[in-house]
Amino acid sequence: MPFSLCFWCFPAAALGGAALSILIVFLFSVMSSARRPSSHSPPPPPGSRGLPLIGETIQFMAAVNSSNGVYDFVRIRCLRYGRCFKTRIFGETHVFVSSTESAKQILNDSGVNYTKKYIRSIAELVGHRSLLCASHLDHKFLRSHLINLFSTSFLASFVTQFDQQIVEALRGWESGSTIVLLNQALKITCKAMCKMLMSIQNDDELELLQKEVAHVCEAMLAFPWRFPGTRFHNGLKARRRIIKILEKMIRERRRSEAWHDDFLQRLLTEEGDDSRGALLDVEIGDNILTMLIAGQDTTASAITWMVKFLDENPDVLQNLKDEQFEILNKQRDRDRESCFLTLEDLGNMCYAPKVVKESLRLASVVPWFPRLVLQDSQIQGYKVNEGWNVNIDVRSLHSHPSIYHHPLIFNPSRFDEEAKPYSFLAFGMGGRQCLGMNLAKAMMLVFLHRLVTSYRWKVIDSDPSIEKWALFSKLKSGCPIIVTRIES
Repeated sequence: MPFSLCFWCFPAAALGGAALSILIVFLFSVMSSARRPSSHSPPPPPGSRGLPLIGETIQFMAAVNSSNGVYDFVRIRCLRYGRCFKTRIFGETHVFVSSTESAKQILNDSGVNYTKKYIRSIAELVGHRSLLCASHLDHKFLRSHLINLFSTSFLASFVTQFDQQIVEALRGWESGSTIVLLNQALKITCKAMCKMLMSIQNDDELELLQKEVAHVCEAMLAFPWRFPGTRFHNGLKARRRIIKILEKMIRERRRSEAWHDDFLQRLLTEEGDDSRGALLDVEIGDNILTMLIAGQDTTASAITWMVKFLDENPDVLQNLKDEQFEILNKQRDRDRESCFLTLEDLGNMCYAPKVVKESLRLASVVPWFPRLVLQDSQIQGYKVNEGWNVNIDVRSLHSHPSIYHHPLIFNPSRFDEEAKPYSFLAFGMGGRQCLGMNLAKAMMLVFLHRLVTSYRWKVIDSDPSIEKWALFSKLKSGCPIIVTRIES
């Protein structure tokens, strides 16, 4: 009986095993065909996904830690694969695109196909309630509160105050001395932003905040390890210290009846126009920190690059001087008591804004704009999947010969003609365009005016190497210059 039972069980087991094998093969073929694009489906972008799990994270971090800067990672792959490619870093797929058409498609999206998303390290450092990291609806809410602070009347007041600060700062530069421009620009922009945002003017407090913001910025491209002593851990600690300062200030402001003429006071007293009402304290803290980083770090870096480019292009510098001395003479004729710049003076400048724009194009301090793909899309003829990250490669756009004639030459006059739409993206475009765009340009114009009308200078270290670990492109040398005062 046992034998006969085994005899009858054997064919049944064999048949069951065969059926299971056929089922597995069938399912595998179905899944494979589902993964394989049909003849009508666009292919994924070319590129490499690198090693299992880690992708090309090692190569990315090597670029971050090199004198060529983080963008070198993108540049090499752009040359290898073209203007649309994919890679895998920090466990996620990233696609880089660099055409005006794709920039328009992504930046004009109203949160249906794409939303803003920075890598984890940046999001944790600036805060999840920051304007930089907010979802589409949260971004609209935050922007509606913050945009009122950048009015024309505010900008007019800021220009004159900032000019006074620049005049005072440059007065301390001794003729014949060597100035590390990046260090000076960081001090100037930090002081201006802290006064504008929180009315902080104490030198010790300013120095502390500048150092803390620098620690945050240095950690933005670090691997998000929380071990003590790591760059990311140090950046998080610096963020906590800054937020602690802001929280204490917010509590004191709420208890006090005193009025401060700054951004923080306006944010605390605004009630809001929609059902969500005023900003929460955590939203105020994250966005004050974001504005500190943007106003201090990116503007100082842009100023440094601008001075370097002018030093390398004496004809451009001479054209700029001719215009700025004309502005200076008109100032003196208009008001001999107060010779500080006004917003109207900036509006009368024709050549200087082109110098600023060309500096921003060639430096591309912010190298790309990141987005998260919310549903399967098609970009530049390739399919990008839901959940992938897509990055608008600003630097590639700014340096492509099909968009800019002789793109590596510093030529402000190229902006005599209107640029092709979505070809100049220093401040982004669309609904998430930089709120402080006009403020940043005004700061650069004011600094430029005072520098060229007060000093002659010579860059003594023309090394273009990029500072390691910098998200925003900074000169490693800091751009040291020898200054000679121009006597009136």
